[in-house]
Amino acid sequence: MVKSKTKISKQEKRKTHLELVETIRLAKKTKAWFAIAEALSSPRKNHSEINLSEIDKNSKEGEFIVVPGKVLSQGEISKKIKIAAVNFSERAKEKLLNSKCEVVYISDEVKKSPEAKGIKILK
Repeated sequence: MVKSKTKISKQEKRKTHLELVETIRLAKKTKAWFAIAEALSSPRKNHSEINLSEIDKNSKEGEFIVVPGKVLSQGEISKKIKIAAVNFSERAKEKLLNSKCEVVYISDEVKKSPEAKGIKILK
């Protein structure tokens, strides 16, 4: 089921994390990032929490992965990828940077690339 912009706005008003609210506002403005705004506006218990092993298993070398939630550190990453998420655990960020992956926050990526070309969303 696709949420309307009005429904997303109502859910967004209940959020207290300023970075998350900003990410939702930016993402819902563009059609390409709308699915991310939809996922992030839902209750926190529905947000994705994905381990590095899951990302490694479901990605290819050079891909751009978007996680509408938090990246956790369980496992290793063997591919050089670009990954965007709302949040990263400290250990996951460290492991990603050590394996030469590019780590960005979704809000920064929406500002930089509103057309969202070549992204793969992992939930």
